[in-house]
Amino acid sequence: MSTMVMTGGTSGFGAIAAGRLRCSGENRLLLGARNDPRPGSSCLPLDLADLGSVRAFANAVREELGDTPVDALVLNAGLVLADVARRTPDGFEKTFAVNHLAHYLLLRLLMPALGEGARVVLTTSGTHDPAMGAGLTPPRHADASLLAYPDRDPGLHDHPRKAGEHAYTASKLCALLTVRAMTEEKEMRDKGITAVAYCPGQVFGTGLAQDLPFYMRVVWSLMGSPVLSRPARRFDPTLNTRADAGDTLADLASGDARTPEGRVYAALRRGQLTWPEPSDVACDTNAARTLWQQSAELVGLPG
Repeated sequence: MSTMVMTGGTSGFGAIAAGRLRCSGENRLLLGARNDPRPGSSCLPLDLADLGSVRAFANAVREELGDTPVDALVLNAGLVLADVARRTPDGFEKTFAVNHLAHYLLLRLLMPALGEGARVVLTTSGTHDPAMGAGLTPPRHADASLLAYPDRDPGLHDHPRKAGEHAYTASKLCALLTVRAMTEEKEMRDKGITAVAYCPGQVFGTGLAQDLPFYMRVVWSLMGSPVLSRPARRFDPTLNTRADAGDTLADLASGDARTPEGRVYAALRRGQLTWPEPSDVACDTNAARTLWQQSAELVGLPG
């Protein structure tokens, strides 16, 4: 039986992935979430906006498992906000804190519990790459100190929505750089651990947009309906159904989807798993090491 730990598994395509992993009968799945709305289901409390909660969740996982190693760590939860005005209890900009910093901390805390040949999957987005032309403000950098405190960023966009988009796309660039930095860690290499950043494409109708203004939530929901999404998928290869995105995430977590040698970026395109090259910055080993070190300083861990 495989033991898996997952965030972002109670709604959207993450819930589909979690359901498939549970139903296989071959996996033990520990979910972290603020609320688990499904009757008869249980999960460990986790608020990714609070690093104290992340530490408590990591402790609870290790107490629950004892000496049982973690075979898969799936860091899927995320959000996008309309601006960069909100701060977490730790004082960090909320999008960056939830999408990157909390998952970085959880990864670091659970790294010793990862077993031989374990799999780590971080959900990213094709919007990390300016060449995609995704329509969102592309990331200018992955400087953790500026993303955590955007008021210090001299290049901060003066339009709140654009600044919010940048916080999101930059946090997704951070996911790729974190995976790249992991491949440099001796502990990860010695254990033969596979790390992948997974882009599910655009998956409308999920809870990702729940903190955006009302009209944007309505559009997001409508685009998730089969009537609109099915014809749109004919013209845009990045559009995917919740079922395809969730099933592919489950395949990556379980190891049913094999990772090609040297690849760290998986992208779902027209419902098919592909392994493209990420952006130039996402391939920068020095940028990955810098982000790893800066993130460690922000969460109070050694680099």
